Amino acid sequence: MEIEQLEPLIGMWKLEVDLPGSVDVTGTCAFEWILGGAFLQQRNQVDHPDAPDVVCVVGPDGQGSFTQHYFDSRGVARVYEMTFEAGRWELLRVTPDFTPLDFSQRYVGQFRSDRSRIEGGWEFSRDGQNWDLDFQLNYIKLA
Repeated sequence: MEIEQLEPLIGMWKLEVDLPGSVDVTGTCAFEWILGGAFLQQRNQVDHPDAPDVVCVVGPDGQGSFTQHYFDSRGVARVYEMTFEAGRWELLRVTPDFTPLDFSQRYVGQFRSDRSRIEGGWEFSRDGQNWDLDFQLNYIKLA
């Protein structure tokens, strides 16, 4: 899988975050090529105490998919398996990396056909089989 297929992510996005108990949480996200296009960088900023700022670096995993290295303003660092096919973007963490795995996580987002919006949500699982919605996270393309 070639890194160039992530091109639809490139640009500025508005984030719509539906955190339980919060109203109208928004933020921004920028995706850009780094290191001569060898990797994709993602930067999220959300002005809400329950939503950390995030930096991610995505690269090919050598097996036909991608790996996302995630870092946030709480000091959390994680590694996610990532697929990006047919307008579907999925991040998955089901095995421990260099941090403990207290629960499994996944994000599943679907592009609209015009690529102007990604609708999705983060889910968690305590047993690796049954998934519950943690929060909705949608991306709206700005530029």
